[in-house]
Amino acid sequence: MSATQAPVTDGARLFEELLAAHTVMTRGAELVAESFTRLADGAAVETGALVTTARWFVDFVRHHRRVEDELLYPVLRARCPETVRSLDLLDEDDDAMAEALDELESVIERIAEERRVGGSVSWGHAMKEGTLASHRVRDGLTGHSSVIRPLLKGLLAKAGQEDLEVLRKAAAEGVWRGEPHLAIGFLEHPEPVPGRERVSANFPPPVRWARSVLMNRFRRTLRDLAAD
Repeated sequence: MSATQAPVTDGARLFEELLAAHTVMTRGAELVAESFTRLADGAAVETGALVTTARWFVDFVRHHRRVEDELLYPVLRARCPETVRSLDLLDEDDDAMAEALDELESVIERIAEERRVGGSVSWGHAMKEGTLASHRVRDGLTGHSSVIRPLLKGLLAKAGQEDLEVLRKAAAEGVWRGEPHLAIGFLEHPEPVPGRERVSANFPPPVRWARSVLMNRFRRTLRDLAAD
């Protein structure tokens, strides 16, 4: 491989790592949205697993948006001024997504409180709200990923070494570490994400060593959510 080809290879690898977090988010969004739909339809969805998974998902999306705001978007605005309008539109979409995340979190906490005190909530109303909010977030993330993908490709074609270091930091920090069985699981299921080994290398050693145990826990979660 020639010296001129090496940066392209590095850029392709970094592109995979940056997209891995989006893949984990969209897979998580799909599972949460479909779990609410199944629960509303009367399927045997274990609400404790739904609460844990949905809380992780909300935290993941919020964490990833902070990483993008602090690390990715400033580089895009500086190196690719033609993307500013697209980024402004993403900001507007993110405001709508933040509202949907708040609504989803509110439903999650109501379900968690009902489980804790053994009281009664309006399940029909809660499931309707949870289904609508989770579907809004899922659809918003799908649109977000379709916009950010070509922006990242354009950026990597122009990025200098200092920019690449910032982007590597964004890739390393983009995958939320909470509930590692879910992060590890979505990197593998339903099919392995390109670059997953490099992304997983950023996890703490105990998480990497417990990969098979975490995958088993992930599969149990799918069963609890009537998704497997």
